[in-house]
Amino acid sequence: MNPDTPLQLLGGLTAREFLRDYWQKKPLLIRQAIPDFVSPLTPDELAGLSLEEEIESRLVLEHGEHPWELRRGPFADDTYSQLPERDWTLLVQAVDQFIPEVAELLEHFRFLPSWRIDDVMISYAAPGGGVGPHFDNYDVFLLQGYGQRRWQIGQMCDSDSPLLAHADLRILAEFAGTDEWVLEPGDMLYLPPRLAHFGTAVDDCMTYSIGFAPPARRKY
Repeated sequence: MNPDTPLQLLGGLTAREFLRDYWQKKPLLIRQAIPDFVSPLTPDELAGLSLEEEIESRLVLEHGEHPWELRRGPFADDTYSQLPERDWTLLVQAVDQFIPEVAELLEHFRFLPSWRIDDVMISYAAPGGGVGPHFDNYDVFLLQGYGQRRWQIGQMCDSDSPLLAHADLRILAEFAGTDEWVLEPGDMLYLPPRLAHFGTAVDDCMTYSIGFAPPARRKY
């Protein structure tokens, strides 16, 4: 791939410009990074994956048995019929390893070294759903697949950033929002490592998180 070819995925930037100005430095919002994008999975199909023993999945309920309750899959057939109408999120890891149409999305990212690809995680959220303000130690592209999600970004964080007292989730105790956008299907947000962010579903929505990390920082 020619590093000086403008890429739709990067909003018309070349790979060289993106790596120079944004990669591991600052966020980038790209409207219609993949124009007219249609999610290769439906919410019901994603929920179906979470019933499988070999697939890692999690549910986060903001108002569960305790604040930000985490449940780990595999889940039972009747799990979703018992959930509230809003404020919960399903996260399914490494969907690209099981669904070829999801793996094909990675072809759009060949301007980055393939050995940095971690996985494609897909989240489904009911209205108001999210996993709280947090930061990641890896680069991530957040591609909106279905519905609308509001993303807020905040401060740069490090290992000393204060977290809520939570046994399972690394939720920031302080979040200083600076910008926010509502993403539609096909829109994408790039986030460098350690940048605080907070996603909230406007309506039923799915987000594809394409993670990139050196092997030592993989989120196993």
